[in-house]
Amino acid sequence: MKKISGNPYINKEKGVVLLDEVALNEILKNNSTPLIIFLENRVRNNINTFLEVFKSVIENVQCFYSFKANFLTEICNIVQSEGLGAELIGLPELKLALKLKFPPSKIIVGGPYLPQELIEKCIQEKIREIVVYNLKDLTRINSIAKKSQLIQEICLRINAQKYGSKLGIDLNQSNVIKLKKIINECGNLKITTLLSHYSTQMNNFELFERNVNTLLNTTKSLFDAGIKIENINLGGGFPEAVIMPEKQLRELAIKINTLIQSYDLSFKNIYFEPGRYIVGDAGLILAKVVTVTDDRWIFLNIGNHICPKFAKSSLRFYNASKIEEPHKYKTSIAGIIPTDQDVLAKDYFFTNDLQEEDIVMVTNMGAYNLTFSNRFPYLLPNIILVKDKKIRNIFNPSLNRDFSVI
Repeated sequence: MKKISGNPYINKEKGVVLLDEVALNEILKNNSTPLIIFLENRVRNNINTFLEVFKSVIENVQCFYSFKANFLTEICNIVQSEGLGAELIGLPELKLALKLKFPPSKIIVGGPYLPQELIEKCIQEKIREIVVYNLKDLTRINSIAKKSQLIQEICLRINAQKYGSKLGIDLNQSNVIKLKKIINECGNLKITTLLSHYSTQMNNFELFERNVNTLLNTTKSLFDAGIKIENINLGGGFPEAVIMPEKQLRELAIKINTLIQSYDLSFKNIYFEPGRYIVGDAGLILAKVVTVTDDRWIFLNIGNHICPKFAKSSLRFYNASKIEEPHKYKTSIAGIIPTDQDVLAKDYFFTNDLQEEDIVMVTNMGAYNLTFSNRFPYLLPNIILVKDKKIRNIFNPSLNRDFSVI
């Protein structure tokens, strides 16, 4: 067998495409396109690889899966069964995580918007940390925690100092003074963690290095001001697992650890928030060619409403109907949203022979595509989960209202 898209769970053998242990043709016998497929064993494999690499290199590592990467109940349930924590931004995600039995001690919640109901739920459920992007939110959280007679642990999201970034707190001298005042006045808060998230699809150490340096230099500044930080959270930003294979991931972990050790600082825990790395290459979509033009444009029965550019996925396109033919002829691929901007790829290397009804397999769409998808103008596709030789439908638009977190 030969891997497709570098994924050990997507292979071809004698003209047959295999998804895990299931032939693509068997899937299409009972399913029409467009069809979204998730590979359970790949999700589990990615989790185990990430944990094994980082826990073998860095002491006291803890991982929190970023629900926003893929919030499907079945995917999150797989993550929970592997022992990861949950990183959440809103109340619907929090309710789902609790329903799936993620321990509150392994849940961190927060974002640039913290509505009252979300804060109350976090404190009521004794969630591990609330992540704060604005110092003004601290007094609100303290007031609610005080009513409940609880101490709420806080993670401060700091600005990563990336050009143009507006997210997070800039802990300059003035804001450090404000923070000290808030800490002195808010007896029901405990600042335990600093978080910095630099970017997405970070495929080289230099980007991680900037993030670590920003985080550790800020930690030192707070320490000098009398504010001790117990934990650091390096966020996510990892690409799909096929883009950063295990060897490269291990080299990255070693460099990150060496950089942390170069600072005269010690931490109780070091957090990571992988999302795309866990699920990105575990998802694919099957589409059908509906139109072929004379200048080598093909139109699929999907578009940016399902594969949005905003997801920043490393999409790969394969003619599954002619999988053994060379993919070396420049072809442009468009979607079916009625706008010239619905272009999925331009001058992409594809098969020479282009036919309507050909099945196109789009890989690496497991992270953020559903998150940023929209409902215009077509029905949502079916979603199935494949494990070994088993196929299970996890979303049917004819039966289920929506796949969003509700």
